[in-house]
This record gives sequence, C-alpha cells and structure tokens, in this order.
Amino acid sequence: MPINQEIFKAYDIRGIYKKSIDEELSYRLGQAFAELRQEETKMENLNIVVAGDMRNSTPPLKKALIKGLTFKGVNVIDIDIVSTPTFYFGVAYFDYDGGIMVSASHNPAQWNGFKLTREHAKPISYTTGIETLKHKLNKNKFSKTQTPGKIIKRENVLEKQVTHDFNFFNRSKIKPLKVAVDTANGMGAQFIEPIFKNIDAHLISMNFKFDGSFPSHEADPIKEENLKDLKKKVVKEKCDLGIAIDGDGDRIFFVDDKGKTINQSIIRGILAKIFLQDKPGSKICYDVRPGRITREIIEENGGIPIVTKVGHSLIKQKVLDEGAYFAGESSGHFFLNTKIGCFEVPIIIIGKLLQEFSEINGKISDYISLFKKYYHSGEINMEVSNKQLIFKKLEQNYQDANINTLDGITIEYPEYWFNVRESNTEEKVRLNLEAISKRKMKEKTEEVIKIIKG
Repeated sequence: MPINQEIFKAYDIRGIYKKSIDEELSYRLGQAFAELRQEETKMENLNIVVAGDMRNSTPPLKKALIKGLTFKGVNVIDIDIVSTPTFYFGVAYFDYDGGIMVSASHNPAQWNGFKLTREHAKPISYTTGIETLKHKLNKNKFSKTQTPGKIIKRENVLEKQVTHDFNFFNRSKIKPLKVAVDTANGMGAQFIEPIFKNIDAHLISMNFKFDGSFPSHEADPIKEENLKDLKKKVVKEKCDLGIAIDGDGDRIFFVDDKGKTINQSIIRGILAKIFLQDKPGSKICYDVRPGRITREIIEENGGIPIVTKVGHSLIKQKVLDEGAYFAGESSGHFFLNTKIGCFEVPIIIIGKLLQEFSEINGKISDYISLFKKYYHSGEINMEVSNKQLIFKKLEQNYQDANINTLDGITIEYPEYWFNVRESNTEEKVRLNLEAISKRKMKEKTEEVIKIIKG
C-alpha cells in the first residue's frame, strides 16, 4: 500500500493504526532502520532494542518490526512492554546500537507509531534520520542479508533502571507524604509502583491497570480536562501532591495540595535548583516558550540558562551539544545528562521532588506560591493560511522589542513577553504569552491574537 507521508513527524513516526500505520509499514521500517544504522556504523551485526507500550495494536506492529530488523541481519533485543524512559535506559545502559519503541505516546487509542534512537539513546528527529528512513520506506528496495539476526529476550531492565535511578536521591529523607498518581491506564504505573514500594510516602493509585483503549480519559496531561479526576482526588483525600503521567510515561505533570496544576516553568525551575546543588555552575536547558521564572531560578542558583527550540529530540541534542546537565520542556519532558546518556528520567524527577517537598515547612502550595510571579496565557492555537506572513507582521508590529527567532518568533518587553511558533504538521501557529500582571497578560494576549487573525 502507498505510504501516507503525514506519518513522518518532527520527532517520531505516528499515525492511525490500519489507516496510515500497519504491519507492512512496520516490517519495512525494521529493514530501513537496520540499513540506516548499518550504513552509519559500517557494521552488519548490530544489536537493536525493541520495546512497546500497552496499546492493543502494539503486539502485531512489534512482531512485524522485529521480522524486518532480523531480515537485515540485525540482532533484536526484545525488552517487552515498558515505558519510553525504560526503553531509553535499556538502549543506553547496556550500550546497544540503537532502538525502536512502538508507541503513540499520549495520542488516542486508535493511534500508534515509533520512537527511534541511536546508541546511548541519542534522539533521531526528522532532520537527523527520519527523513532518510522516509526515502528508504518509499523506495522499498531491501536486499536480504545472508545471515538473519537473532531475537534475544532481555528481562529486568526496569529493575536495573530503578537501582540506577535511586542513586540520584535520598529515599530516607522522603517523609510520609500522601501522593495521588494518575497514569491514565498507560505505562507510568510500571515505574511508579517500585518508587513507592521503596519510600515512606503513601500512594493513592488511579487508573493503574494497563488498557490501550484508555477507558478513564485521554492519556495527555497537558490538557486540563485530563487532570480533572486527579485534582478531585487530591482535594478529597487531602493529599500533599498529585502526579499525572502520559501514555508512554515520558511526560509528567504535578498538582498541588489545593488541586491546582503547578506551572511547568516553576517545576522546571525547582528541579534546576535541585540539580545545580548536585553539579554547581552547570548549564541548564529549557524551551523557548515563556516561563521566565525558570531562567531566574537558574541564575539565582548559579546555573547557566540555555534556551532551546521546542521538541524533546531537539532539546536532548542541545543538551548534548552544550554539555548541559538538566533540561525541562513546558510539555512535561524532563531530561538528565548522565554518564550513560541524555533522556527522560521520571523516577529521578519524582524522587528528587518528593525529597525537596519533604524538606520544606508547610504545604506544597505555599512553597509553590513563592514562585508565582508571572501570569501565563496558556498555549493558544490558531489556524492561519500563511505562517511566515504572521511572523513578518509580528516583527513589524513590535520593532522596538527584543526579538529572537530561534523557534518561531519571541518578542520581549519589560512588562510582557511572548513566543509564536508554527505547528510542524498543521497550518497553525501557537501563542504563549507571559506578563507581570493578569491585566497586562489578558490585554496583550488579545492584542497579539488580533494581529495574528487580522
């Protein structure tokens, strides 16, 4: 069947199962990925990790993927059903030659896809490999290798990850906090349970049973409606904290004891402060979307702030290029650059924050309120016919501002600042604006929207 070209995204390959993603595509992808890594390494007999999430379509896609990889002489290290961070850890810790995770992350049940890495879990984005894979898949000219690859089952990867990650925080310093965790029937439950089995905190689990149909709610915590049940539970059970995790376990959101979402720029800043205590003077990366408090906390704690483009693959690459230690993205991805590689580390993030929150006097909401200095519009998506024209209009309207074009356009004034960037897949632009007062935030958000829509 002809390949739907829209499945090739900026950071992964993703589409609707049986419409744009199927077993034939997965089989071809296995062959294409094997060729890509064989050409890059100049070696035939590579060891490639394959893993999958709990979606109903994952087992057949994974089986076809493994068939394609072994057809090209690659040995497959099958680590079964795991979260995306555990997959990254498996590739990096055991020093394999790359890997493919079968998952559609936070997308609805009918979706599936593939996340791709090189050795040390180095990210593969559209410009660093997915475009090459697209050409290979469209061409579909794969020659069989004389000696097919082997399938090797590898167990206990999660156990190794837990042991490794527990070295980064002090479990004995975590108080008996009451914590509600909603994993949305996704992979997060797999690593949450061993955390709470080994600390003094009390876990209230929500939607921990794996279910690829996501019966409770969509597994995307960036949408406030998907945090509704968690917020109610936190308030009802008088919890100290709430944690929401996306479908494949690589994005985390937090809710305070009052049932309010903690802004990611604040969480990111607190984490930067924590990690700067471990490695003073480090570079800390964060994405270009407004969140000035992050930069201020980094600078106050002796760190070097580095702004990056949006997107987990792009941030990881920037961390590696800069030699940064920690990075946080507004969408809930948190990365640590360790000896084995740079990727999302939710066990370390949760452990570090629980330790931090155990050491404060009073409620978490009171601690968070110290950092609530700015007012944010939230991300506003708008359909446009000409994205580049929008950027030109904004640049003309705000000529006297401090302007940055790292990712879309960032406009900065003393009292407000905003970023407008384009969608990679749709005719849309995304606005994020922040200001020193609620009135200024509303006024300027309306102003920018009027310019974009006008």
